Amino acid sequence: MHKIILLVLLSTSYIFSNINAVVSILPVQTFLKAIGGEKVNITVMVQPGNSPHTYEPKPSQMIAISKANLYLAIDVEFEEVWLPKFRTVNSKMNIVDIAEGVEKLAMQDAKCDHDSHAEHDTHKHEGHDHEGDDPHIWTSPANVKMIAHNIFKALVDVDAKNETYYSDNLATFLKEIDNTDKTIKNILSKLSNSRTFMVFHPSWGYFAKAYDLKQIAVEVEGKSPKPRELVQLIKEAKKEKVRAIFTQPEFSDSAAKVIAKELHIPVVKVSPLAPNWSENLINIAKNIAGEDK
Repeated sequence: MHKIILLVLLSTSYIFSNINAVVSILPVQTFLKAIGGEKVNITVMVQPGNSPHTYEPKPSQMIAISKANLYLAIDVEFEEVWLPKFRTVNSKMNIVDIAEGVEKLAMQDAKCDHDSHAEHDTHKHEGHDHEGDDPHIWTSPANVKMIAHNIFKALVDVDAKNETYYSDNLATFLKEIDNTDKTIKNILSKLSNSRTFMVFHPSWGYFAKAYDLKQIAVEVEGKSPKPRELVQLIKEAKKEKVRAIFTQPEFSDSAAKVIAKELHIPVVKVSPLAPNWSENLINIAKNIAGEDK
């Protein structure tokens, strides 16, 4: 009897799920789930603990690619190498760039003028090249809105009969994005003279631009700073009255800990690849404002 119930449930889920979709990173899974709901089966390429810069899909994921109707690309680095291979595996799969329309920022480096979003240095980090654009576009709510609209269009293109369903979900999700934005603005409105935060890896440039903040990167040319550079960073952090240093689980935080100890501020581990994008951004805002001490 239990087996029969299980078979019925499984068959029912496939009846309701009209689209087999593949996404590169967890935040996009969150966005797609919000809009696609029960109509979409989702496979995520880059699992927690892995880097989208150097990721290589597993055989099981290539099987998912072979059965997919839709791939939502977001211009992360591994896609440059793998999207052509995915096309070879499944020529019928729609590959949609959901980053379309988003204005890209240059990848910031610790050697840059931190007040400038336009300048950057070419450097290597963990075996990949940082020359060019910052891929972390989903750290700005305004960008997430554009991504959401692109996802909606992609879903309607492959499943037009459920356009109303997707449209309703999109409207709900856009309200959630607006609420997140308002919450962040309210938190940051309490800032007085310091609108600066420090990061090890410069992943939050879009967040900084969206809320008129300044991001100081600890890494220099993709490496931990040397003692002299560390002294300069500590001086700058004191001058800017930095309240927190953000590091990612994927990177070493030893240099950040030295700075944090000197300044008596917390080291906050947060990944831009976390699926809980809204909670993530609100948490960052709270730490920048000194609310989470």
